[in-house]
Amino acid sequence: MKKVTVEELLKKAEQPSKDAPRLHKYYKGKIGVSLKCRVRDFNDFAIWYTPGVAAPCKEINQDREKVYDYTNKGNFVAVISDGSRVLGLGDIGPEAGLPVMEGKGLLYKYLGGVDAFPLCLNEKDPDKFIAIVKALQPTFGGVNLEDISHPKCFHILDTLRRECEIPIWHDDQQGTACVTVAGLINALKIVDKKIHAIRVTIVGAGASGLAIARLLIAAGVWPGNILSVDSKGILHRDRSDREVLQTKFKEKWDMCLKSNEKQKKGDVADAIEGADVLISVSTPGPGTIKPEWVKTMAKDAIVFSEANPIPEIWPWEAKEAGARIVATGRSDFPNQVNNSLGFPGIFRGALDVRAKTITDEMCIAAARELAQVAEDKGLREDYIIPSMDEWVVFPREAVAVGNKAIEQGVARRIIPPAERFNMAEDIIRQSRAEVQMMMKEGFIIDPDKQ
Repeated sequence: MKKVTVEELLKKAEQPSKDAPRLHKYYKGKIGVSLKCRVRDFNDFAIWYTPGVAAPCKEINQDREKVYDYTNKGNFVAVISDGSRVLGLGDIGPEAGLPVMEGKGLLYKYLGGVDAFPLCLNEKDPDKFIAIVKALQPTFGGVNLEDISHPKCFHILDTLRRECEIPIWHDDQQGTACVTVAGLINALKIVDKKIHAIRVTIVGAGASGLAIARLLIAAGVWPGNILSVDSKGILHRDRSDREVLQTKFKEKWDMCLKSNEKQKKGDVADAIEGADVLISVSTPGPGTIKPEWVKTMAKDAIVFSEANPIPEIWPWEAKEAGARIVATGRSDFPNQVNNSLGFPGIFRGALDVRAKTITDEMCIAAARELAQVAEDKGLREDYIIPSMDEWVVFPREAVAVGNKAIEQGVARRIIPPAERFNMAEDIIRQSRAEVQMMMKEGFIIDPDKQ
């Protein structure tokens, strides 16, 4: 693996931030509304609006499920945030978070053919936030929660999943966990270790870290073999801050009870010693994870260093320290763990069967299919997970998710897998082709060529 200087990496990492203000201002955002029906002349307005529109309205009034047949509800996803934890910027508010939610909408459309609509709410109270999301259900086929601070993000997600009749997804939790599990499945194949027997250390016990731990357990990792670490050390039952955890950070306390069977105590270095797998979703590096800590891991160690823009440890440092397989969150290193590999295909699959929820089992099904796509191409130490430009990932994920939804009885309609694959492939191909056509015809203008 080629070594790159910090200066080179920072220069590359900073370039998009230099380009973004100019291009965002030029286009005034990234997404808009386009028509999907024909308009031959003004007489067609009588079909799409009054008086003709009253006919489908009456049918939906008699049978609410027909809203999926007569409207775009089945392909609408709301990307909802309160702006309280936007990327690495913190609590910057809903207006400042809007460019991120628009960006999520772009990825949904281009990668999954999903019409995602950004909604930034000026509401920080979690119970009021929940009430707003529940009230939006008639319009949307699903909801993507985004950039909400913890611990309230756990309460919001769990409550909405329990009380809503459409899929609710928090990408910072479920998305990161799904793609991490996918990469780990293939990494374990290469090092020939069984998921139920591995020892896993997770550095970072926020939304992503706790969700990864939960999904790993659902995928087969023995809970007692997991060590989770936060800023105060390893999670265990005798922590000095146990009362605070029990009252304010219940999800973290739950992990104290489930994990760390031997009740090991100590800091990050202590937690990493002897681990087969290190997954870090913590403070950007370099230097957050020390090479000398990686040296203490088990033979054929696996290191996922997922912080952006700089991973907690450089991949070549982890390799030199003995790690056999290394993944990061960056596209310029091998094995990028990227949420965008997950949510477009997962929601495509959930929407296509009109799922009522997205279960952990549906996430695991997506992770296994992600892993299988890479395995079909041929696994290597520097290729354990597909990249976003391998777009067959998304219809294949969609089918796997839909299959699991049907199996679990949370799908509103049953469609054969082959038909669902063709549906997903067609809508994704059309979404990509529309953008290319609009660029070619000049409807989307290249500002650098003006």
